[in-house]
Amino acid sequence: MLTGKVAVITGASRGIGRAIALEAAENNARVAVIYAGNTAAAEETVGEIKKLGGEAKAYQCDVGLFEETKKTIDKIIEDFGGIDLLVNNAGVTRDSLLLSMKEEAFDEVINVNLKGAFNMIRHVYSHMMKKRAGRILNITSVAGIMGNAGQANYASAKAGMIGLTKTVARELASRNITCNAIAPGFIETDMTAAMPEKILEEAVKAVPLKRVGRPEDVSRLAVFLLSDLAGYITGEVIRVDGGLCM
Repeated sequence: MLTGKVAVITGASRGIGRAIALEAAENNARVAVIYAGNTAAAEETVGEIKKLGGEAKAYQCDVGLFEETKKTIDKIIEDFGGIDLLVNNAGVTRDSLLLSMKEEAFDEVINVNLKGAFNMIRHVYSHMMKKRAGRILNITSVAGIMGNAGQANYASAKAGMIGLTKTVARELASRNITCNAIAPGFIETDMTAAMPEKILEEAVKAVPLKRVGRPEDVSRLAVFLLSDLAGYITGEVIRVDGGLCM
């Protein structure tokens, strides 16, 4: 579905980002793997893509830094000859109740999760406009829809991504560029693995399907939204949450 397309995926060294990178490669995309600090994990993702017969390269980038993001996008365009697809998946959590949340914890999460998405979109914006084609996909969260105690920073960032998605969709629609978002619920990732077992068990009880999701549940939808099959879908926020937020 993505044959010959160049896909830029942030936070692609693990979890949902890695699953999207592999799914995109299986659908014949050429993949730029953007990661923050775990070089070994990023190269592992690249290695898995190459085992599939695909093309991939890793780029270390702090997406929260405007100029660093620009340099990375410029380098990807130089290496791959262009960018067709952008997935903003990079994210961090620094959870605590609002009363005890430190300013740095709020700023860091907003900077990576929300400003990082802005930075990436800002630097592919002109490139996609000139091509009059492109797909942008933001990985938000049900926390951005319904809120979550102890995650004022994370929920705020993810809610902001929803507003960003709809605004970009309106701005770029006339250039045949779509922008959508996926809002995962509890998915099997390092983030959920770090949750205390009892808290996770209680959380799953609130999920109508009574289980956590798999990264592939997100990646399959992601590839559809990045493909030409979803060419008439834009500005949407689709939940992958087992019914948690319906």
